Amino acid sequence: MEPSTLFNILITILLIKFVIDSVLNHLNAKHFNDTLPNDISDVYEINEYQQSQSYKKTNHNFSKITSLFSLITTLLFFFFNGFSIVDEIARGFSNNIIIITLIFFGIIIIGSDIISIPFSLYKTFVIEEKFGFNKSTKKLFFLDKIKGLLMTIILGGSILSIITWFYEFTGNYFWIYTWLLITTFSVFLNMFYSKLIVPLFNEQTILEEGDLKNEIVKYVNSVGFKANNIYVLNGSKRSTKANAYFSGFGNQKRITLYDTLINDLENNEIVAVLAHEVGHYKRKHILYNLTSSIILTGFALFVLSLFIKTPLLSLALGVSHPSFHIGLIAFGILYSPVSQILGVFMNYMSRKFEYQADNYAKNTFSASPLISSLKKLSKNSLSNLTPHYLYVFFHFSHPTLLDRIKNLNK
Repeated sequence: MEPSTLFNILITILLIKFVIDSVLNHLNAKHFNDTLPNDISDVYEINEYQQSQSYKKTNHNFSKITSLFSLITTLLFFFFNGFSIVDEIARGFSNNIIIITLIFFGIIIIGSDIISIPFSLYKTFVIEEKFGFNKSTKKLFFLDKIKGLLMTIILGGSILSIITWFYEFTGNYFWIYTWLLITTFSVFLNMFYSKLIVPLFNEQTILEEGDLKNEIVKYVNSVGFKANNIYVLNGSKRSTKANAYFSGFGNQKRITLYDTLINDLENNEIVAVLAHEVGHYKRKHILYNLTSSIILTGFALFVLSLFIKTPLLSLALGVSHPSFHIGLIAFGILYSPVSQILGVFMNYMSRKFEYQADNYAKNTFSASPLISSLKKLSKNSLSNLTPHYLYVFFHFSHPTLLDRIKNLNK
């Protein structure tokens, strides 16, 4: 195969993905004004539904602009030898492959982040502000950006350095060492994410004594679930949108409730949401997701090892000498159709898990407060209650509100 042929294949993959996403978004947008089915007709008042429609349309139009801009800038980068230019800059600093790789990806990541800042600012301080969701400040926004960048440099840079070293010095076995490294990191992050990462961005406090904590403790004891503590996260620092999640394994298990969730829901509704999260743990969904992620990562790395040393990958992107970092870029695009297909399957499994967690909450607590909580959370986030079924199939990790209510009412 000629490098020009592979180059055209890469461009075709990017264009096909853009077209598919655009078609799905268009189909979804055609349902924004649908009449709500009877089971969810009480979620919005008339003026609230009009506001939700406006929110959906605004985000849809903004998404069209950002996705088109992203495609154009990516294509320009390809056609004007952007990878070759960045590669030359990186090589101007050192002959060490690890340093070259770090500088190359550093330029790409920082450059992409800088380009995306105006869009992020508009999304946060215009769109989210207009519809009453944003509680962040520009100072906090940029502080989050800086923290995120530092985390990328420290964690991402360290992992990338080790992977590059594996590639350079372990030969054909580099994918196995890389797989072990990523697996170890993933397990560690799942165990200690709430303790190590979350505090960098949010405050977490132990849920104070009172009726809510008593009801939660009563429920978790009734199902034999033990967690060291129940934490409240100050999500209202950035947004009015609510959430709750469960994290960790063994003695590192932790239940976290957003303060916005506590403000929006009644105590029995919060316990119902918590019962759903406990259901994920009891049905071993977290372990399944982690295991699946590890297996799929191993598969991707094995396939990568078969092609990474092929000079064609670098030549296709205009780089005359074979390079590990250029090969990663080309392979990532070539592998993206496989990744998309696997992503659709993982979303399908995730939707099944949501039904199972809902059923667990229904059987161990009650369906009624979970239904009312789901309706309130959908209303408060101006959710799209009538998405197109193809959009759901490709993109939704959760069933629609209507489907969840139907399942809970069985």
